[in-house]
Amino acid sequence: MDEKILIPLDGSEIGEAALPYVEELVSKLSPRVKVELTLLQVVSLLTHYVAAGELMTPISYTDKEMEQIQQQARDYLNTVGEGRRSKKVSVKIEVRVGNAAEEIIKAADEMNVDLIAMSTHGRHGISRWAFGSVTDKVLHGSHKPILVVRAPKKAATDIAA
Repeated sequence: MDEKILIPLDGSEIGEAALPYVEELVSKLSPRVKVELTLLQVVSLLTHYVAAGELMTPISYTDKEMEQIQQQARDYLNTVGEGRRSKKVSVKIEVRVGNAAEEIIKAADEMNVDLIAMSTHGRHGISRWAFGSVTDKVLHGSHKPILVVRAPKKAATDIAA
């Protein structure tokens, strides 16, 4: 029996909060159960802004810049995946471009995962309204089981500062 777990990561310490919980869950599974972890990062910022006097102009990334961004994401995911591979656990990485919540849901369906494990940044009020909640959108948009880990208070405080 194989289990597939999708872990969306955004490159932040808060984004990695679900990893220890997944590792603990995997350690409690029968030795006969093989686990495939897929570490996913979605590159969602397709433009950057350039100041021209008092105006901010959106500029699309070039193909070369997008490839660099995607390579940085792959390097990050490979670093996170190091040390997590074993006889019982295989680790795959996936980088996608698009809307984070939509791509997470799509990846979960395409890979037919058994679980999505992700953390929440714990934003409230105006910042949640302004930035939205990828976790909330995945919770409401996916039919897959989802393990949601609340960000540690220290890390959430560091982000707010």
